Amino acid sequence: MVLKQLLKRLLILITPRVIKRIISHPYEQKIKTLTEINKHINLSYSQEGEDLVMYRLLNHKSNGFYVDIGAHHPFRFSNTYKFYLLGWNGMNIDPLPGIMKYFQEERPRDINLEIAINSENGAKTFYYMFDEPAYNTLSEQAAKEREKIVPTDKVINVISIPTYSLGEILHQYIAVGQEIDFFSIDVEGMDFDVIKSNDWSKFKPKFIILESLNSMLKHDLNSDISIYLSHLDYQLVSKTANSLIFKRV
Repeated sequence: MVLKQLLKRLLILITPRVIKRIISHPYEQKIKTLTEINKHINLSYSQEGEDLVMYRLLNHKSNGFYVDIGAHHPFRFSNTYKFYLLGWNGMNIDPLPGIMKYFQEERPRDINLEIAINSENGAKTFYYMFDEPAYNTLSEQAAKEREKIVPTDKVINVISIPTYSLGEILHQYIAVGQEIDFFSIDVEGMDFDVIKSNDWSKFKPKFIILESLNSMLKHDLNSDISIYLSHLDYQLVSKTANSLIFKRV
């Protein structure tokens, strides 16, 4: 009986707050250290830190509007998800069947469109789907080259889908006067087609991110796409291993 009373008093004394202190005490310093370290971590959701570069080029802008063509996934390999978390919104475009269900769940503030962008508005084209969806493409040549370079990457399905010009889609969905901070274009070999399909008299973002695989800077500066964009008053200002960033000047 005496032992039971002692145990009861002991349990009353050991409140949840005391228990928490007993458990956490050995780790308090480690927790403080990790908290301090976390203040200096700058997360990237892009493949090569393109979002960090863009954030810096935009002077850490707290809100804005993006257009992500070949968006692939709400956050995996995304050049725009970091901006979404910061409070931005924009438009995500990708033709992978069913993918926009996930965009609607994860990024409800955005305009999410399950369509393909190409230079010919209203035309039908083939969509080559890989076992790794990041390599999906409208380009038969790009699909064959991928299978040749990496034999383990295989096309698992080919479907016919309609295409739309970028200009047509922007006219349809973007409000008059909406400023676009940047385009992110990653469409596996079809970037130039997307660029040429825009209405540049109406939609000129401050920056453009384009894919350029395994290229040398000297070649990028004189590529067809760089020359085309230079005539639209864009200049190459940054490069990662497989991406180029152009600025409107």
